Amino acid sequence: MDEAKSIEMLLEHGIRPTANRITLIKALSEAKYPLTMMELEDLVDTIDKSNIFRTLTLFREQHMVHVLEDGADAIRYELCHCHNDEHDNDVHVHFYCERCGQTYCLNDIPIPVVALPDGYSITTINYLVKGICQKCQQ
Repeated sequence: MDEAKSIEMLLEHGIRPTANRITLIKALSEAKYPLTMMELEDLVDTIDKSNIFRTLTLFREQHMVHVLEDGADAIRYELCHCHNDEHDNDVHVHFYCERCGQTYCLNDIPIPVVALPDGYSITTINYLVKGICQKCQQ
């Protein structure tokens, strides 16, 4: 994602564009899978850990990132392609490989409908499937 698209995405979500925020959006958009905080720190060594965390927290509040637990008790972040700062409409299935530890986005698999009892409301769904990925099966 180039700088102009990064700025546009920040503004769509009501976030003031800064150099650090643009850098983090670029890192997340170029990632082939959801990243942990440590992976982001390694990728973006020009931004300190506390600034990365604060930015990710802001992105989460404005529905710019998905936050998911990957099956190995790690929290991962991925750029959300939602165009709404109030509701996350970019939900999809994730697959955690128990052999290599990689987490994959399965964008083409729909999230099953979950019917909750009266009095409950859904704010987000994190659907994680565990198993062995294609690479590890070979």
